[in-house]
Amino acid sequence: MKQKTIYSCQQCGLQSPKWLGKCPDCNQWNTLVEETVTVARKGGRTVPLRSESTPVRLAEVSASDEDRLHCGIAEFDRVLGGGVVPGSFTLIGGDPGIGKSTLLLQAAGSWTRCGPVLYVTAEESTRQVKLRAGRLGVVAEDLYLLAETSLETVLERVRELKPAFLVVDSIQTVFTAALESAPGSVSQVRECAGRLMHLAKGEGIPTFIVGHVTKDGSIAGPRMLEHMVDTVLYFEGDAGHPYRILRAVKNRFGSTNEIGVFEMKDVGLNQVPNPSELFLAERPEEAAGSVVVPAIEGTRPILVEIQALVSGAAYGNPQRKAMGIDSNRIALLVAVLEKKVGYALLAQDIFVNVAGGVRLAEPAVDLGIVAALASSHLNRAIDERTVLFGEIGLAGEVRAVSHPELRVKEAARLGFNRCLLPAGNLKTLDQAKGIQLIGVRSAAEALEDLFN
Repeated sequence: MKQKTIYSCQQCGLQSPKWLGKCPDCNQWNTLVEETVTVARKGGRTVPLRSESTPVRLAEVSASDEDRLHCGIAEFDRVLGGGVVPGSFTLIGGDPGIGKSTLLLQAAGSWTRCGPVLYVTAEESTRQVKLRAGRLGVVAEDLYLLAETSLETVLERVRELKPAFLVVDSIQTVFTAALESAPGSVSQVRECAGRLMHLAKGEGIPTFIVGHVTKDGSIAGPRMLEHMVDTVLYFEGDAGHPYRILRAVKNRFGSTNEIGVFEMKDVGLNQVPNPSELFLAERPEEAAGSVVVPAIEGTRPILVEIQALVSGAAYGNPQRKAMGIDSNRIALLVAVLEKKVGYALLAQDIFVNVAGGVRLAEPAVDLGIVAALASSHLNRAIDERTVLFGEIGLAGEVRAVSHPELRVKEAARLGFNRCLLPAGNLKTLDQAKGIQLIGVRSAAEALEDLFN
């Protein structure tokens, strides 16, 4: 065995034999850090691979949702796909202070019903965690705290305690003595995560690790980290809003893009079982530029308010600002309104916002955005008991979207009595009780129905 010096990019994991100012793979500056690795000499004896696993027929494998373990937090279980799968390996990321440690500590207190839980706090002392637990009201005799950063010590304590759950907060601060690189480096994160994964799979211990995020919001460390785990959860939220959204962007045991909604309070994170009512609670009455759209997040329909403001450009270039929606999508819809409907918007400042800090990515909200822009431009309010959904194409046509029955049902449940939807979806829907369904084929037809 011999040692070799390489330079690893801390963003993408690229390895280079010499230092470079700019990574040629991810194009980030000053991200290559010197690391020492151990490589095997040529001609060394290889160890044959051995495994006690044997092929098993698919029909003989037993798997059911009854095997999942519930943490007592329904929103958390929803995002995980119905509960925690034994032996699963989960990564939770998010901005600093958004609530990652708070949620895991609350869940750890509930997991003690299944057996002892080991909470490895690699960034804080046990006293700090105890103070937080007192504030959150977490009281559990079988919840063990371990303030340790050495991976070898953590694995030794896990074998001694044999916990039912393991939480590591965070993976960037844990290191192994087998590598000489600093904690948080690409090689350390990759090696520590790999050994924790083998522990989770080999011993059947559900393991949760917390990951730091970079400036652009992605998980810090090698991209391989997200490929190694079974589930990747992102905590989203705005510092100006008390609401937090836990989103599953990868889940081998459930639906992706599933979300759980929480509200941050002094006593911790409170789950929000009915987010539609929450997001619409402060909606202004008879306000131009406001419209409600039923969006689908994972398997759940959520009614959110889209706000638009159209005003004359005070300076040379008109602005296009959006919060919660892709700004490129806004520019496309403005061009459709200008070309296909005849609204003079290209010389106007346009601002679009999704109330409550929610982020919408599905094209089904296009019709709602167009209606909000037209409402602000004409300075005419839309009936407050009307909802809209549908995708808009470049020709101004309104295209059918998925799950129309769930959207209509949620709107009717919250008291809305009128719904504009794509004509293609109306053909497959039965008239719902208490709500009028109106099919539209183009954006111009929808706006004519709303304002004429």
